[in-house]
Amino acid sequence: MLAHPLAEGWFPTTPADQALVQQQLEKLLSTSHFNSSRRYPSFLRFVVHNALTGQTDLLKERILGVEIFRRHADYDTATDPIVRVTAAEIRKRIEQYYQEAGHDAEIRISLPSGSYVPQFSHPGKTDGQAAEKVVALPANAVVYGHQTLAGEHPRAQRKIPPSSRLIVFCVIVAALLAVSVPAWRSLHPPVIKTFWAPFVASSEPVLFCIADQNQYSSIKLRDAADPQKETTLTDTLTTVVIDDVSPLINIAGLLRTYGKTYHAQPEVTTSLTDLRRGPSVFIGAFDNGWTLRLTGPLRFHFANDPEMMHFWIEDRSNPAKRDWVLDRGVQQRTGTYKDYAIVARMIDPNSDQYAVVAAGIGRGGTVAAGEFLVDASRMDEISRVAPKGWDRKNIEVILETQIIEGRSGPPRIAAVHVW
Repeated sequence: MLAHPLAEGWFPTTPADQALVQQQLEKLLSTSHFNSSRRYPSFLRFVVHNALTGQTDLLKERILGVEIFRRHADYDTATDPIVRVTAAEIRKRIEQYYQEAGHDAEIRISLPSGSYVPQFSHPGKTDGQAAEKVVALPANAVVYGHQTLAGEHPRAQRKIPPSSRLIVFCVIVAALLAVSVPAWRSLHPPVIKTFWAPFVASSEPVLFCIADQNQYSSIKLRDAADPQKETTLTDTLTTVVIDDVSPLINIAGLLRTYGKTYHAQPEVTTSLTDLRRGPSVFIGAFDNGWTLRLTGPLRFHFANDPEMMHFWIEDRSNPAKRDWVLDRGVQQRTGTYKDYAIVARMIDPNSDQYAVVAAGIGRGGTVAAGEFLVDASRMDEISRVAPKGWDRKNIEVILETQIIEGRSGPPRIAAVHVW
C-alpha cells in the first residue's frame, strides 16, 4: 500500500477538487461536533464558499458579522465579539474532529488563528496536483503515468478534455441539487411557516383582538341626492386606530395564503370565552387591555410612568434597565424617534390556546411588528438568534424601529427570550 503524507499549501483549483472540498465540508458538518449548532455550520459554509470562489475580500470580521449574524454595518466589533468567538470555537471543533482516528487520509479544512480565510490540505498533493487514489499494487503491475495495468504493457492514456469534465461535473451537481434541495426544504421549513404552524393546524378560525375607542358621539351623513349637503346626527361610534389596521390586514392576508379563516373583534367586547375557542392575535399595547394582561407576567412586558409621558418595555430580569423607552413629548413634538415592540407567540395559560402579540409602545412599533410577522426574510433572523428548539416553546421578541416623520422603518430584533 502506498502511503501519502499530508501536503501543505494545496488549493483546489479545478471543479472536481472543489467538489471534493465541499463533500468533505458537509461530512465534517454532519458530525456531532457541528450538527447540533446552526451558527457554526453557517459560518464555515460561508467562509469556505467565498474562499473557493476567490472572494477572500469578504472574509473580514465586520463583513462576517453583517452577512452571517445580521449585525448593523456600523456595529462595534470591539464590544460585540460574535465573529471572533464563533471562529475560535470552530477552530477547536475542527481540531477535535481531525484528532479522531480514521480521518488521516481525508482532505483537511482549517481556519488559521487570526484569520477567517480557510486553508485546505490534501494527503499526498501539493498545489496544482490532481487527485490520485492510493491503491495496493500487485508485484507484476506496470505503472505508466496515471495508468496501472497488471501484466500489460503501458499504452497511451486517453485524456478527457477539460470542457467535457466540466460539463459532466455540472450535470452531476445539478442532479444532486434536484434531489437534495427539496428534501432539505422539507426538513427545514421557513421560520415564518414554523412560527404560524400552530395557527394553521387549528381547526378553529383565528380571532383578531384589536383596540377600539368610543371617541365620537355624533356622525355626519351626506344626502344621497346632494352629496354636498351634510347632516349631523347623534350616535355612538366605536373607532379603530388606522395604524392597527395595517397589521390586521398583513397578518390576515398571510393566514389566508395558508387557507385559514379569521374574524376580528374589538377589545372591549372580547371575552375569555371567545379566546378559549381558538388561536388569537392581539394587536396594540397600551390601548388593548388584553395585550397588557397577557404580556404582564412575561419577562418582557410594557410599563409607564404615572403621568403617561414615558412608556417602555421592561425586562423583568433587570427592571432598572431602560433601553427601550418612548418619550411621548418627543414623539408628539418631532415625529422622529425610536419605537419598540413586543412580538410573542405563546400558549395563553388562561385560555389554553395559542396567542400571538403584535404590539408596539407607539403606533409605529405596532406597524413594524405587523410587518415583521409577515416578512419571511426578517423572521429568519429568529433562527439565528434563538436557541435550538425555539419552535416547540413560547417565544418573545423585542423589536426596534426608527420612526421618521411618523413613518416606521424596518424592524430589527433587539432581544429574544424563549421558555
